[in-house]
Amino acid sequence: MSLRVFNTLSGRKERFETRDPGRVSIYICGVTPYSSTHLGHARPSVFWDTVIRYLRYRGLDVRAVQNVTDVNEKVAARAALEGISERALAERYHREYDDIMEALGVRPVDEYPWVSDHMDEIIQMIVELQQKGHAYEVEGDVYFSVTTFPAYGRLSGQCLDDLMAGARIEVDQRKKHPADFALWKSAHEGMDSWNSPWGPGRPGWHIECSAMAVKYLGSGFDMHGGGTDLVFPHHENERAQSEAFCGDFARYWIHHGMVTGEDGKMSKSLGNFVTAGEILEAFRPEVVRQFLLSAHYSKPLTYSEKRLKEADRAWHRLVNSLSALRQMLRREPKSDVILADQEAGLLQEAGENLQRDFCAAMDDDFNTPRAMAAIFEAVRSVNAVINAPDFVLSAPLFGVLDDLADQVEVCAGILGIWPREGIESLMPRSGGVDSPVDRDLDEALLDILIAVREQAREKKLWDMSDLIRDQLADLGLQLEDTSEGTRIKRGDR
Repeated sequence: MSLRVFNTLSGRKERFETRDPGRVSIYICGVTPYSSTHLGHARPSVFWDTVIRYLRYRGLDVRAVQNVTDVNEKVAARAALEGISERALAERYHREYDDIMEALGVRPVDEYPWVSDHMDEIIQMIVELQQKGHAYEVEGDVYFSVTTFPAYGRLSGQCLDDLMAGARIEVDQRKKHPADFALWKSAHEGMDSWNSPWGPGRPGWHIECSAMAVKYLGSGFDMHGGGTDLVFPHHENERAQSEAFCGDFARYWIHHGMVTGEDGKMSKSLGNFVTAGEILEAFRPEVVRQFLLSAHYSKPLTYSEKRLKEADRAWHRLVNSLSALRQMLRREPKSDVILADQEAGLLQEAGENLQRDFCAAMDDDFNTPRAMAAIFEAVRSVNAVINAPDFVLSAPLFGVLDDLADQVEVCAGILGIWPREGIESLMPRSGGVDSPVDRDLDEALLDILIAVREQAREKKLWDMSDLIRDQLADLGLQLEDTSEGTRIKRGDR
């Protein structure tokens, strides 16, 4: 395939070539579950879900792993505050995360390894690093010696000679070099600890990901994902210790930009985030996904209610257009009408452009804004043809339109912005939003109402016709009278 991705390690776009033919291996830095899920967590999950969908669409077998960082100082501090175990706290907030991801249509990855379940692998990796001369012990703590890894700093562009004790580097006079980082920390009161060759303690942050990535994906796996805030020190240190351990680690490092509020980066520690649950109470999951994919993954994404409302309006335009087309395609085409070559040519070209432009956008470093634009351009082309005053649905045009509608739904499905239950799921239910009333019956009743209204119009019973139209508008359905009959447009929610 012609996919190119920006590799942080090289600082440029590179042609993507898999370690194993036809198979893609991905490791994604997951959440630290100590507080509620916000958009900063949703963005990478939605992005990688979209990447995996696209790679599978292109015929590749994907294996993805996303860790759960449950052994962490922030988890320990919050658990102590609430008087519960670290694991119990992490499980509570990870369940919430799982629920939010399910609501957003994020499909589960293959493995969700928890740090606390992998102490044996972590300790063994540290032991071998020490045996190879890359680590040393000081009073129950174990450090990685950065000077033993000549390529240290290559990922983040840092110069080892300039890395002195200070910002972003833990100050510890016992270290051989200021940039040396902890692989194992001796036990502290009030925090969970595990037995090790160096005494009871806890792993350092960076070694956790290394051990789990190597266990589930092996050395030299394809993609490593995470936020730009993790490039240094987390990913720089993770890469150093992993390559010192097994030679090859991740081949392509892919970093997503942060979600920012109007006052800067959105994060738990700053307390300036809106929970994903709160946003999903106000907007459909597909709308939230459309917003999250509206900027290139590598760029910052600024959250605002205004931008979400813009995404909401754009999404409803898309769905309304395809809904109107599907409504029209339920009618019998006119077989005695000669195919309009110009109309057919425009529609066939729109289908070809969609397929070409969508894949070209995704192959260009997963450019979801361009991919989304290709979908909307195809829909505009359809609207230009079927909304023309003299348009007639001929039998040959029926097939062209049906194929194009299918293409739009496939592309929108890859981005996850198409209703999982189909357009029919947006129809108001006579028993209320949560009513289990059969949707086929709802469709039949709506068809009857439209037929009654058409008969009223034929008999010039304008009051009855207007009453039906207005009552349906109150339910969020806009009726549009065209030469091909009445079409339905769904309103906002």
